[in-house]
Amino acid sequence: MNVQFCCLVRHHGEIAPTVPTLVHYTPALAVGFTSVARAGVVLGAESEAVAVALLDAGVRKVFVGEAALRDAGVIDRLIRRFGAASVGLHLPVQRQAVSWSFNTTSNEDFNVVTPSLCEPTWEVLKSDGVPTGIRALDCAQALLRRGLQSVLLRADIADDADLNLCAGMVETLGDKLWVAPLRDPAPAIADWIRYGQVTQLALPSALYGRRLELLPQPAPSDAAPSDMERFA
Repeated sequence: MNVQFCCLVRHHGEIAPTVPTLVHYTPALAVGFTSVARAGVVLGAESEAVAVALLDAGVRKVFVGEAALRDAGVIDRLIRRFGAASVGLHLPVQRQAVSWSFNTTSNEDFNVVTPSLCEPTWEVLKSDGVPTGIRALDCAQALLRRGLQSVLLRADIADDADLNLCAGMVETLGDKLWVAPLRDPAPAIADWIRYGQVTQLALPSALYGRRLELLPQPAPSDAAPSDMERFA
């Protein structure tokens, strides 16, 4: 599987001229704007006006965060003004919690316990980590129908359910999807690739520098045969 990488950084000083990079927005970005213009900028709670100012100033791509959740028309307006290649969607996500309720009226002989969700799903988070209740896949698909071409999904993929959700996102969104860790400093990137089917990864600097080590390793049966095996 061919995997593409970019570097996801917190400060413009981490941007290297030859490395494809995304940088989290801070007001101090103006200090190093020459380097920032080569990178994509990832917004959190910042407004549409911030996205417009960055794109007007020459940033090549802006991934819009909460502004698109508050008003999907933000994506429409930015695409009309700057083109689809300049606009992305930033989705920090986590598994939506399951709550349980008792239905005491369905049968006089027993109570029914009903889950709030029938299957695991990822919900979008605000920049402060507060859950929104918005399902990540539904949100991404709705905005793709408006012309969006890039989604940066940030998730901590912890178990088989997360890996299945990831594989479903990849199957649905294809090469429009980039995946990055949310908070986990040591994610199991090999599993993300092997079982989550991830083909485009945005990694923090420390992980980006080790990206080749993090790739899935060949199984022993896939290794090159020894001389004895080769000539047996």
